Amino acid sequence: MLFWRDAFAVTGLCFLLVAALPARAEDTTADRANIEAFLNITGFDVALEAIAHSADHAPALLGQEVEDFGPAWVQISEDVFDTAEMHNMAVDILAKTLSAGHLGHAAEFYASDLGQRLVAVENASHANADSDEKRGEGLRLIKEMGASSPRMTSLLRLMEAVDTSQQSVRAVQEVMVRFLIAASHTGALGYAIDEETLRQLIRADEAAMTADMEEGGRANAAFTYRDISDEDLEAYAETLEDPIMQEVYQLMNAVQYEIMANRFEALAVAMADLSPAEEL
Repeated sequence: MLFWRDAFAVTGLCFLLVAALPARAEDTTADRANIEAFLNITGFDVALEAIAHSADHAPALLGQEVEDFGPAWVQISEDVFDTAEMHNMAVDILAKTLSAGHLGHAAEFYASDLGQRLVAVENASHANADSDEKRGEGLRLIKEMGASSPRMTSLLRLMEAVDTSQQSVRAVQEVMVRFLIAASHTGALGYAIDEETLRQLIRADEAAMTADMEEGGRANAAFTYRDISDEDLEAYAETLEDPIMQEVYQLMNAVQYEIMANRFEALAVAMADLSPAEEL
C-alpha cells in the first residue's frame, strides 16, 4: 500500500483515532486469517516493519545523537520496535475495525497485476532505509520530469488521495508529543514540560515542518514509482480516489501511526534507564 514516509521525513499518512472508523453496521469485521493475508498482499506488513527506521529520530528529539548511546542503542531500538510485536498489534486493531467488505475491496485491487507491481516497488522503497538517497534521487527525478508534467500531476493526485488538510503533519506532531511527554515523565527528557506548552512549541514550527514533509513526500513518491508508467500511475490515482479505498487508507494509516506513537512512548521509557554511551 502507499506509505511514503521515512519516519518523520515524508508525507502521505493521516492520523485518526482508530475507533473513528469502526466496521459498518451492515458488514462484519474481517477475521484474523484474512487480515494476515491482507497485510501480505497489500505490503502493509513491510510498511509496519519500516516503522523501526523511525527509532533513530528519537535521540534528536532529546537533543542527542544516536552515536551518543553507543552499541546499546541498537539493542534498545530492536527490542522496542520488534517487528513481530508491531505486526500483532496491527492484526489486533484491524480485527476490531476493518470490515470484511472494505478488506475485500482493497485486496482485490492489490491482488491484480498492477497492484502487485505497485506493492513490489513500494516494498523495495521501504527496504531502502537511506532516506537521504531517496530524497536526493527523487528531487532529481522531479526536476527532470517537470513540475507541470502529466506524471507529476499523477504523483500529486496520489499524495492528495491519502493526505488532505495536513493530516500527516498532525500525525507526526502527535507522535512527537506522546514521545516527549513520556520522556518528561520518565526523566529521559531531563526536565519537566506540560503538554499544552509542548504542543505550542511544536505548532510554532509547523510551517517549516509542513514544507519539509511536502517536499519529502514528492521526492519519495518520485523515487518509489520511478519505474511505473505514466498510465499506471494515473490508474493508481483513480483507484485511491475511490471512497471505499479512501476509508481503507484512513484506517490503515491510523493503525500505522498509532503503533508508531505507542512504540515511541515505550522507547522513552527504555531510554530513561540508559545514559548516553552506556553499554548494555
